[in-house]
Amino acid sequence: MPEKTFRPPDDKAKWRVRMYEIIFEADTREGKLFDIILIWCIILSVLVVFLESINELGVKYSFYFHLFEWIFTILFSVEYILRLMSVKRPHRYAFSFYGIVDFLAIVPTYLSLLIAGSQYLLVIRVLRLLRVFRVFKIRPLLAQAEILTRALKASRSKIVVFLFTVLTMIVVVGAIMYVVEGPENGFTSIPTSMYWAIVTMTTVGYGDISPQTPIGQLLASMVMIIGYSIIAVPTGIVTVEIAEASRKSFTTQVCPECLKEGHDRD
Repeated sequence: MPEKTFRPPDDKAKWRVRMYEIIFEADTREGKLFDIILIWCIILSVLVVFLESINELGVKYSFYFHLFEWIFTILFSVEYILRLMSVKRPHRYAFSFYGIVDFLAIVPTYLSLLIAGSQYLLVIRVLRLLRVFRVFKIRPLLAQAEILTRALKASRSKIVVFLFTVLTMIVVVGAIMYVVEGPENGFTSIPTSMYWAIVTMTTVGYGDISPQTPIGQLLASMVMIIGYSIIAVPTGIVTVEIAEASRKSFTTQVCPECLKEGHDRD
């Protein structure tokens, strides 16, 4: 994907070019200033939500907290609309990762008019700070984040197969433990026994349910050993994909077509 920014085919769309460069790029002075102001607004808006959740402050400064919430929400709403207006395909941005995060960052305030307390969901705005890597051109970190993302995408089919295998084992072990231990030892149903199997296999071990019979304890020991052995499987899968993704070269330029970063330079 070429690194050159989007240029509309006719002069009538020059305003879109300018708006796109300011909003989506940090290469220009105006674009970087826009992103820095945006980041500070995000930080302050999240801080307001944190402070409002403190009961003493929330009661005492309720009016000011709500005022600031609406100011930030209106600013972010205008920004979201401008982002939609400045791209070729607004629906692609709307359904992209950042597009969904930007939308969810403004919805809770409007939702609070119908559902009390939903404004606390505004903390999702903190996800918008991921743009800080692009704004300040922290290329090494951005490149590593891109490599990790590509590795996870490439290994998702293997991980799904792995999780399906683990889920099958949990169902089988849960059913066996229900038969072996029974309700008298806390295994009141197969779902409850499956919960025990998950807790045991992941080596968490809450201890709220534990086998009492020798056969149950033997099976629990086997499940614990299996749990330790399968921990390395997803790690190995992702590690291989990370090594493969590390061989590729990426650019940090935002693509005007799909609004994603990290495309191949060609």
